[in-house]
Amino acid sequence: MSVFNVWIRPLGETCRVRVDGMTNAVWLARRLSEAFVFKTIEPIVQMVNSPLCTFKIPYNHELSQRQFLQVLKGITEVQLKLEPA
Repeated sequence: MSVFNVWIRPLGETCRVRVDGMTNAVWLARRLSEAFVFKTIEPIVQMVNSPLCTFKIPYNHELSQRQFLQVLKGITEVQLKLEPA
């Protein structure tokens, strides 16, 4: 798998994850589910007229914002970027 862009935007108790490409989004969601336990994930949605896809990851007592960032930074295929506010 080659390197792909991932943008994140913390939204209080969740984090919006935007990924370049549906294949990459599905791969990343699967990889994240292997890295930690989360009970819910919103469906992956492809943006209209764009290759970008989004989904949200909820924070909880098992997964803090800091832990989530560390997991993403540890995935070599991910080029992590913060979305502007």
